Amino acid sequence: MPHPLMFDDDDPHLAVLRRLALAFPGTDERVSHGRPTFRTRVAFAVYGGPDRTSDGRVGVQRPHAVLVKVDETEQRALDDDPRFFVPAYYGPYGWRGIDLDAAEPDWREIAELVDASYREVSGPRLVGQLDAAGSPAAWFTG
Repeated sequence: MPHPLMFDDDDPHLAVLRRLALAFPGTDERVSHGRPTFRTRVAFAVYGGPDRTSDGRVGVQRPHAVLVKVDETEQRALDDDPRFFVPAYYGPYGWRGIDLDAAEPDWREIAELVDASYREVSGPRLVGQLDAAGSPAAWFTG
């Protein structure tokens, strides 16, 4: 049984994320578990999702959030920022979410996070294409 859609296709934040994510080489968009995901061979950005409580349970839904995979050093830095949260399901695998309702989104910062996530999960061929073409994070402003 498919998951119900948990997003509004006309959401302006989703439109901005879509423009950003689809500018990365080899990216396509798929709905997975009711949420838009942006992926090459695996997802590097997800729109929306619940947070994870301190005891590991699924917490509050964050419908206007961008989830990305980050390295361990970045995880620790983001955990100190109140805009960020550990997403349910993804969190144990190094993902963090930025709640776009917590403050006015800084799309340059989000573009840098999406770029880093893309580099974490994409193979060397795609990362090479990204480096040759120039990352969208270098010019994206929302």
